[in-house]
This record gives sequence, structure tokens and C-alpha cells, in this order.
Amino acid sequence: MTSHLRPAATIFIALTLLCGIVYPYAVTGFGRLAWSGQAAGSLITHDGKTIGSRLVGQAFATPRYFWGRPSATAPMPNNAAGSGGSNLGPSNPALSDAVKGRIAALREADPDNRAPVPVDLVTASASGLDPDISLAAARYQAARVARARGVDPVTVRGLIERQAERPLFGFLGEPKVNVLALNLALDAQLASR
Repeated sequence: MTSHLRPAATIFIALTLLCGIVYPYAVTGFGRLAWSGQAAGSLITHDGKTIGSRLVGQAFATPRYFWGRPSATAPMPNNAAGSGGSNLGPSNPALSDAVKGRIAALREADPDNRAPVPVDLVTASASGLDPDISLAAARYQAARVARARGVDPVTVRGLIERQAERPLFGFLGEPKVNVLALNLALDAQLASR
């Protein structure tokens, strides 16, 4: 029996060291060397202070900022520790009520805007943490943000276009804009005036 136990224990220890220690540290080290920003969480700093990540949405509620997608995380919105969607199906009345309430809030914040509300402004993503919105969602909010800041809407729309991330290779994915990056660029551009 010991003749079978010793090779099994040796293989177990060797694979534990290789797969549990050597491989994770090697991959982590390579990731930090090759893509240091992404491996550290794609953090965004402002005035020497970390204020968020390009990968996790943040809740903006004032009219002078662009708003991101609704978050279904609990116990608070955009809680990275509680990632997950609402799991409400399209036939669930709770989803319909939530969407109607979000549409009403958008209409109340910008009563002159009669354009159709982009779907990503009223529905949460599967993770509940989506940091990006479509260009249509950003353009929908441009007049409200411009009015709240007292600037020309053309200036705000131009900023949206400059912050837009185009599809990979021109066709993989949809054009989008990172809400935190857009709001920071908005603050920076208008502060320099």
C-alpha cells in the first residue's frame, strides 16, 4: 500500500505547488508586467486619489453629470461585492414598473426632452456594474447636462464624441462611452474655461 501512497502523495504535492502557487504567481506577474493598469483593476485617479475603476459603474444623481445604467446590486447601487442582475424576466410586472419609474425620473429631470429614452438608461446590465452607456444614452442626456452647467449643448455633444470608444476592429461591439471618464472630462474641460 505504501508503494501506491508515496507516488500519489508526491504527485499531489507537486501539482499543488505547480497549479496552486507557481502558475498563479507566474500569470499574475506576467499580467502586471504586460498590462499593469488592467491587472491592478483599471483604476482611475484624480488629483492623486483613486476615485473609481473603468470597469465598475458609479451612481451619479445630479443633473450636471451624465447618469449611467441603473444598478441591480444590493444592498446599494454599483456594489462590486454584490455583483448580479435583478433576475427579473421581461414578463415580470416588477421589471415593467421599474422601467416606467426610471422613464418618469428621466422625463422629470429633463421635461423638454421628448426623444425616445434609450433602453440602457432604464434597464440594468447582467452584472449590475456596467460602467458604459451607449452613445444614444449619452446624447439623450447632453441637453440636460449642458443646461445644468450653463454651457452650449454643442460643446457637451462634442465631448461625448471625443470620449466615445469605437467598436474593436470597427465592427466588434457597439460604440459606447465610459460614464466616469466622460464626467471627469466634462469637469476638466469646463473648469479650464
